[in-house]
Amino acid sequence: MNLPIAARLGTPVHRTSLFYFSLYMLPAVANPYLPLWLADQGISETEIGTINAVPIFVMILLNLVVGRIADKASDWRQVIIFGALFAGIIPVGLFFVQGFWSILIVWALIIVPFQAIAPVADAATIRLARRTGANFGAIRLWGTIGFMCMTLTAGVLLDQFGVSIFVTIILAVSLFRGLISLQLPYFRAHEGVQSEPGTKLEPLSEFQPVSPLVATRLKEIWRPWFFLPLLGASLLHGSHMLQMTFGALLWREQGISAAIIGPLWAVAPAGEILVMLYFNRIATRFSARHLIFLATVFAVVRWLGFAMAPPIWGYVLLQLLHLGSFALAYMGIVNFIANWTSENISAQAQSAFVVIRQVATVIAMAGSGFLVATIGNQAFYVAAFVAALGGALVLISLMLMSPKREMREQVLSKS
Repeated sequence: MNLPIAARLGTPVHRTSLFYFSLYMLPAVANPYLPLWLADQGISETEIGTINAVPIFVMILLNLVVGRIADKASDWRQVIIFGALFAGIIPVGLFFVQGFWSILIVWALIIVPFQAIAPVADAATIRLARRTGANFGAIRLWGTIGFMCMTLTAGVLLDQFGVSIFVTIILAVSLFRGLISLQLPYFRAHEGVQSEPGTKLEPLSEFQPVSPLVATRLKEIWRPWFFLPLLGASLLHGSHMLQMTFGALLWREQGISAAIIGPLWAVAPAGEILVMLYFNRIATRFSARHLIFLATVFAVVRWLGFAMAPPIWGYVLLQLLHLGSFALAYMGIVNFIANWTSENISAQAQSAFVVIRQVATVIAMAGSGFLVATIGNQAFYVAAFVAALGGALVLISLMLMSPKREMREQVLSKS
């Protein structure tokens, strides 16, 4: 029976979708415009790379702890809400800081909670989606929609009012995310907790994996066939850091205005929507590791194109390749981990991958400042090499574990 609109909007799936809409608004503003604001504050290129890298380094030390706390909590939502609320008030400090060290400290306090709750949200949401029969990609795409809307809005505001409005926008999106987190549903079904309208949450039980490939303890994710795709996807993600950290700055040096940078940046996540909507169909035809490898191919082509500094229409085409270089990789790795880990280590497994990814990201960000200062836009050739190396690691995993066996065992584990 169809539910009224108000009831449908109150379901766990829709409430989680709304949270994802708010979740990535912060990086939508920070990724393209933080370098511009920092440069306006007199921060050097090397220091910009450090400010971007330090919060990630901090999370390398904390992510597994956060994931373990989330898995041990009565529900994953508790950790998500706490992190979102804490990160919602910290940006006030940006109005009062000057100089490298004070900006570094406040920015780290803004970014660390965001990075802590993102893998927990992914782990909780994909389990919710599988338990309710929902499409994880259709939930996650609202994060992309929010990212796109905020990127375009921020571009218009910065073009109209200048870089000084950056801090105000960061505070606004952080507060919005914190408030939206309060309406998150319970991701687990507990005795005495009623499911929301229109959604049946099956009670949790001890997971008895049919397939021996399914990890029930965290140490089992270090098996070579499993670990190499995590490392390859991490290198692929690291190859994006040059664009994330210095892309807008390099574009401005090429004469591209802030009014164009915003839409140009928003082109990239536009393609994500298609991948996320149709990922379930794609995943039935290809293994997750094949999709991660394909993402590395997209990335190599994309970064080689960036290194050639094409005209704006060329950048538009290259930005569309983000649907492969990021979206396929993201959906592939989240599903890969969920396929081969039990629910009792869900958040920890996603957080473990994030730790590996963050190590690659810190190195990439720290190196990006040096590369841009030394060879400028030609640094994208290095990014292409890093993406290719990630693809090679995924290929080795495919040789260690036959994709046919993986997909056969996946069917058994769901039966």
